[in-house]
Amino acid sequence: MQLSDRTLSDWLEYWAAETPNKEYIVYSDRNLRFTWQSFNERVNNTAKGLISIGVTRGTNVGIWAQNVPDWLTFLYATAKIGAVAVTVNTNYKTEELAYILKNSDMHTLCLTEGIPGSDYIEMVYELLPELKTTQRGRLNSEQFPEMKNVVYIGQEKYRGMYNTQEILLLGANQPEEEFLRLRNQTACHDVVNMQYTSGTTGFPKGVMLTHHNIANNGYLTGVHMKFTPEDKCCICVPLFHCFGVVLATMCCLTHGSTQVMVERFDPLLTLASIHKERCTVLHGVPTMFIAELNHPMFSLFDVSSLRTGIMAGALCPMELMKQVNEKMFMDVTSVYGMTETSPGMTQTRVDDTFEVRCTTVGRDYEFTDVKVFDPETGMECSTGVQGEICCRGYNVMKGYYKNPEATAQVIDADGYMHSGDLGVKDENGNYRITGRIKDMIIRGGENISPKEVEDYLYKMPEIQDVQIVAVTSPKYGEDVGAFIILKEGCELTREDVRDFCKDHIAKYKTPRYVFFIKQFPMTGSGKIQKFRLREMALEMCEKEGIVIV
Repeated sequence: MQLSDRTLSDWLEYWAAETPNKEYIVYSDRNLRFTWQSFNERVNNTAKGLISIGVTRGTNVGIWAQNVPDWLTFLYATAKIGAVAVTVNTNYKTEELAYILKNSDMHTLCLTEGIPGSDYIEMVYELLPELKTTQRGRLNSEQFPEMKNVVYIGQEKYRGMYNTQEILLLGANQPEEEFLRLRNQTACHDVVNMQYTSGTTGFPKGVMLTHHNIANNGYLTGVHMKFTPEDKCCICVPLFHCFGVVLATMCCLTHGSTQVMVERFDPLLTLASIHKERCTVLHGVPTMFIAELNHPMFSLFDVSSLRTGIMAGALCPMELMKQVNEKMFMDVTSVYGMTETSPGMTQTRVDDTFEVRCTTVGRDYEFTDVKVFDPETGMECSTGVQGEICCRGYNVMKGYYKNPEATAQVIDADGYMHSGDLGVKDENGNYRITGRIKDMIIRGGENISPKEVEDYLYKMPEIQDVQIVAVTSPKYGEDVGAFIILKEGCELTREDVRDFCKDHIAKYKTPRYVFFIKQFPMTGSGKIQKFRLREMALEMCEKEGIVIV
């Protein structure tokens, strides 16, 4: 076994030549099917269309959509010509979108109409009013000077925007020479994807991932699950996350497997897709598996074709793993990592014992060097001794976009990426995650920076001070709690706080639990005791009869 130097384009073209008529992407609910060959042709036309509107090598192109049929078309089209796909969280609101547009130097944004409660078109017009009066491709935005194009993924026409059909038509009329020139320049160590991730300090940072990073991580993930071209992977996790785009898509791409897509997670649609297409693999976060198992129509579907998958994004309860094993016939694996490591550092293997798959996050990926270091001394910890999980290898990101200082804070002089997570390595080489150094909330697989939410709430004139902490949640693993000290003479309700967040920051970041207190618990040296606030959240919910979901 060895690492591959193939780009995403190389892999796509390999399977298009090797198995041209085999199904690659299937949307079972609308019977939409792409073979490897037909999909590759669509990608080439889209790539040429993007060239015609000014996209070239190094251009940052945003994709803001749920798992729609052309999401992957735009990903691979940018990859073919050396552009960078900036994957945008579907839950973002105007404030977050504005930040991403600016920070990423985005040139072109490809989007759909949005999701329930979020009108993407309206938000874009709010931030780019010039679109309504400017000829397409000639955008000149004072606020976002790099932005030149908006592309609607679909048939509808919107003022100032291209749509998919127009991009394909432009591509059909674009000479081959420039496309081939850019295609031949793409190399495996080029940045191909930029994902924004929440850290412990402020707004998200753009994680630069290369072809080499994500293609190899996807390949090895598949090896651990014994993937073959005959596998059909049902993908209901969002593509804008590493879980979707790497652990699912890259896994299928490098093994020549079929992707059975679900546009937006729905347990009924997921079960129906598995049943109809005879899927062999299913990925999801724990809440997804719970929704599928507990669906009143679960017993009507034949899911016996399933054999494996990944449960990640939050700790996987043993009872849930047992039910998935017994009722869905799956030997589920767990992947541990972070966006900065493409994401997989460790994974349980499909043939590990049930106990290992339930109680650990597995062992190192091949060609990676995972170590547990003492956070105080920097020395490697002995077996069974808790320390910080760190990783070095092919999977470590190229860095944070335009942020060498932040990059240097997480990648040390020896090349180790510091996770901020505490864990131990057992005598069999398997890792267990035991806690966190960094002040992060992980809600159903979404990373939330407490500081980002705090900074936004400080805009409320009534708030003197605020601390955001994790509240233990049986459904999401963790949820967002806000402890607020009001200015003298001011009043606020919980609903006021949540309403202030509505339509401005993503729903998953909005505090579900809001507590008003007079002072924060402090250490002797004057530091706020966040662990005590987490305890207080549970105590106050119980006292006030608030049910934690």
